[in-house]
Amino acid sequence: MFIAMNRFKVPFGSEEAFEKVWLSRDVYIHTVPGFVEFHLLRGPRNDDHVLYSSHTVWRSKADFEAWTKSEAFRAAHRGAGEGKPLFIGHPQFEGFEVIQTVTLDGEKIEAAA
Repeated sequence: MFIAMNRFKVPFGSEEAFEKVWLSRDVYIHTVPGFVEFHLLRGPRNDDHVLYSSHTVWRSKADFEAWTKSEAFRAAHRGAGEGKPLFIGHPQFEGFEVIQTVTLDGEKIEAAA
């Protein structure tokens, strides 16, 4: 499993507009093989911004990379960056290979090496 995250620093006063863009956008990611789930996360308030993160779970890193090269990815990001910037700088990407998962019933699942 692979987790892909983008962190966004949203300046005070832009939170509502930032969330509206995400909540009202067309969704294509669920049509791509290997997609598991997506979360938009609101994090802590800092000196000049609120931290947000987009968090996707994929069956594999290869599935995530295929998404980034797909027509669905281009469609999902079409128009991004138009209008007033809603975050400071560029999103910070972080990708993680899952080593262990613990399920609700306590089962421990280790990823194959």
